[in-house]
Amino acid sequence: MSPAAHGEGPAALTLGGLCKRFGRVAAVDGIDLSLRPGEIFGFLGPNGAGKTTTLRLIAGLARPTSGAISIFGVDALADPLAAKALLSYIPDRPYLYERLAAIEFLHFVGGLYGMRRSEADRRGRELLGLFDLADRAEERIEAYSHGMKQRLVFAAALLHRPRLIVVDEPMVGLDPRGARLLKEVLRALTREQGAAVFLSTHAIEVAEEICDRVAIIDRGRIAAEGTVDELRARRDGQAHQGGAPAAGSRPLEQIFLEITGGAEFADVIRALRG
Repeated sequence: MSPAAHGEGPAALTLGGLCKRFGRVAAVDGIDLSLRPGEIFGFLGPNGAGKTTTLRLIAGLARPTSGAISIFGVDALADPLAAKALLSYIPDRPYLYERLAAIEFLHFVGGLYGMRRSEADRRGRELLGLFDLADRAEERIEAYSHGMKQRLVFAAALLHRPRLIVVDEPMVGLDPRGARLLKEVLRALTREQGAAVFLSTHAIEVAEEICDRVAIIDRGRIAAEGTVDELRARRDGQAHQGGAPAAGSRPLEQIFLEITGGAEFADVIRALRG
């Protein structure tokens, strides 16, 4: 793990009192979070809880109503270009210029980040190889399957060696082999290179498998935060104080449903599994 992951240097991402209002509706309502270098952080919540809005604020695609965003010590509101140079944002429905060949698209993305064409070509072909697309580098993107397009998006996102990767639903459209590859890539980026990953997903089993810490957002506010074991311990302690027996190794899915008001579904799930 990178030395930065042990607390040296600035936080990879800091959100302070982050708010975003649309009229009377607070989509994001006073979020405080800190993400360490070398960490995969899972961001969970039901539909409409504020996950995607939060990611768009971090990526600079929307401006908060109030609050602060810092990326490796750079004030993202005061110096948005410097902050964006440090990150990559992968939305759940990324846009690609499908009339371009894959390598041409990577040349284009490299140009946006000020990379020399030769550097973008070398790095781009390296990443296409990593994501099993090397033999399709000269092929137009319109001929790619959905899963291939998703892998190309990740290749483009990593082209300029970002220090913070912000990704919304990373496994959408990937087959099991592609999903496993992506998990290993994310682990390598954080453990070996000290990058940080802020990952929003509905796939709770993915968060449970690869995330160092998670936060559960509900109605625009952070309802719980910590490692999965810490969340279990807190819920078990609350259950014990209420006179109920501790659940011990309850799955993150059950904790999520209890926190976000889906306890009745958790009961059904337990019955089906029993």
